[in-house]
Amino acid sequence: MTAPLLEVRHLRVEFPTRRGTLVALDDITFDIAPGEVLGVVGESGAGKSLTGAAIIGLLEPPGRIAAGEIRLEGQRIDNLPYERLRSIRGRKIGAIFQDPLTSLNPLYTIGRQLIETIQTHLPVSHEEARQRAVRLLQETGIQAAEARLDQYPHQFSGGMRQRVVIALALAAEPKLIVADEPTTALDVSIQAQIIALLKRLCKEHGAAVMLVTHDMGVIAETCDRVAVMYAGRVAEIGPVQQVIHAPAHPYTVGLMGSIPVMDEDRERLLQIDGSMPRLNAIPPGCAFHPRCPRAFERCHQERPNLLDAGATRAACWLHAADQQRRVA
Repeated sequence: MTAPLLEVRHLRVEFPTRRGTLVALDDITFDIAPGEVLGVVGESGAGKSLTGAAIIGLLEPPGRIAAGEIRLEGQRIDNLPYERLRSIRGRKIGAIFQDPLTSLNPLYTIGRQLIETIQTHLPVSHEEARQRAVRLLQETGIQAAEARLDQYPHQFSGGMRQRVVIALALAAEPKLIVADEPTTALDVSIQAQIIALLKRLCKEHGAAVMLVTHDMGVIAETCDRVAVMYAGRVAEIGPVQQVIHAPAHPYTVGLMGSIPVMDEDRERLLQIDGSMPRLNAIPPGCAFHPRCPRAFERCHQERPNLLDAGATRAACWLHAADQQRRVA
């Protein structure tokens, strides 16, 4: 077994307020292996982007990591001083955000931003950095890369800007890419190109990917494993085909049932009644139990951890009996 590239253990993120402390992420645990693509999916507010921000070290104050550990290649990074973490961010961890305009400085040319990033993290001359920047733009499918180095972000289309952001993320050969909704701001026709490009480049560069998205089509096409999040916790995690075709958690079942299937004749899509609880009103026991059609007494009182559920692991008491039988 290859050692995990990224290890997240019992991660807890809190936001102190005047009315008390809000727990945004609670007991998040997962690994990403070298070269693996892990999808993170869930409703808005489930904690997907916050998990990525905690890993990168870009939590917005007053948000803070209150417990747990984040390790990259065995080294703990969640407790590092800001400057030390800043040197790791970019060099070992690359980031791709939802809106490319937030990642690019409108006052600087694309070339300057790429060259500065490369020289910050790699011991190369200005000319070597420029040549590397040209190669990165060529790899991401930008025509006339040499000439476009001297252009500004506003001179690129949305899809081309996102290609530049991917080039920036890969500039220093990072081991891990955290991609937060990288295609949401793009036309549907461009989305598939960007996802295919990201997958191909990360494979060629040997980088692992944590792909945050709400699009199950993107997950199915791109990822090796998927983590389904609900109310700041991981509801289910496992190989992508098993989670999509044989989900073990009732929330995942509802999530998959709400996706149109072209080869089935269904008049209505399934829906999950109710809405995800606010951070200041998360119910006791399993957070999903008020919306769950299979909830029973234990779900109202005790919160389940991830349990073995066949090919996946699910935080659901329905699988506790199976686990006890295996132990016996």
